Formats: sequence, structure tokens, C-alpha cells
Amino acid sequence: MSDPFNMSMRKYLKQVGVTSQQAIEEAMREKGEAGKTYAVKTVITIEELDLTHEVTGKIEGE
Repeated sequence: MSDPFNMSMRKYLKQVGVTSQQAIEEAMREKGEAGKTYAVKTVITIEELDLTHEVTGKIEGE
């Protein structure tokens, strides 16, 4: 893939990662319970490419 593609992809994924972490941390501070494990799902959609990508996992509260 081209360099402009790679740069725009990395920029987008960095934004997703940073803003998602901030939102999760804020929710955990406001509503989280220490020691509780939360199921998490992330969905990335590109309608023009008919793409839906899901990632699931778990996050442990502090």
C-alpha cells in the first residue's frame, strides 16, 4: 500500500486508540468497580467497502 494510505491509516487508528482509552478511563472513574471485569466490543465500519470488523475482549477495573 502507498505511503499516504499508511499514514492516514495510522493517524485514524491512533485517534481511535487514544479517544477510546480516554472514554473508557472516564467511564471507569465514574461508574467502575474495582476488580470487576468488563466485556468490551469495538466495531469498525466502512460502509463504502461493505466492511464491518469486530474485536472483543475484556478490561479489568482498577
